[in-house]
Amino acid sequence: MKFLGIIPSRYASTRFPGKPLADMLGKPMIQRVYERVAGLLDETLVATDDERIYTVVKSFGGKVIMTSPDHQSGTDRCYEAYMRLSEKFDIVINIQGDEPFIQVSQIELLKACFEDEKTQIATLVKPFSADDDFENLFNPHTPKAIITPQRQIVYFSRSVIPYIRSKQYTEWLQSHVFYKHIGIYAYRTEVLKAIASLPQSPLEKAESLEQLRWIENGYRIQAGITNEETIGIDTPEDMERALNALRSQRK
Repeated sequence: MKFLGIIPSRYASTRFPGKPLADMLGKPMIQRVYERVAGLLDETLVATDDERIYTVVKSFGGKVIMTSPDHQSGTDRCYEAYMRLSEKFDIVINIQGDEPFIQVSQIELLKACFEDEKTQIATLVKPFSADDDFENLFNPHTPKAIITPQRQIVYFSRSVIPYIRSKQYTEWLQSHVFYKHIGIYAYRTEVLKAIASLPQSPLEKAESLEQLRWIENGYRIQAGITNEETIGIDTPEDMERALNALRSQRK
């Protein structure tokens, strides 16, 4: 199988404008993400709608494609970028441009999901630990996932799922395994084409989670379970945490 990695990247962000170009100890964030995954896949590129991002990616030697500014999701941007290529691939991996700490093992875990011919879409989840910060579990910016024993995704939510009826909130993490969703996706290319043409769904609009559109339309999403932590960067405060982690790695 041939794997293509696409990093959708836009400049406009409600909580952190210009995030892809934010400096991370001498390199823009988009470069750190690109360098983290380049070489793990058959091809890697950035898909953007912003000339500033395009220019920066070109400057560090990355491959980049300009796409429409009208896309509602990273998946739609990935599909346009893929369709602009002359070379064809079996699997497209949508790598979040704000995950500069994505691990090699996590990319390999996603790829392994497609050893099963029935896998249409794959993503990653990470168990919350029993001694995790209680506030993290209730953070709406950290989507949660329900999975079956066969690791099929049942549902994603910004709310805590499931609700533990017989316990106090403070006991939930000790009484059940909750899964944090890590927002990296992989799709068979024929599935990517199909889901890119789907209209927004009611659950997607309610939760502002595009993956619910696929579930509502009957697509199966396979989960890879990782124990590696990543640091998603949504706000300037998240960036400060990420920079502290980066400094620690350099020591």
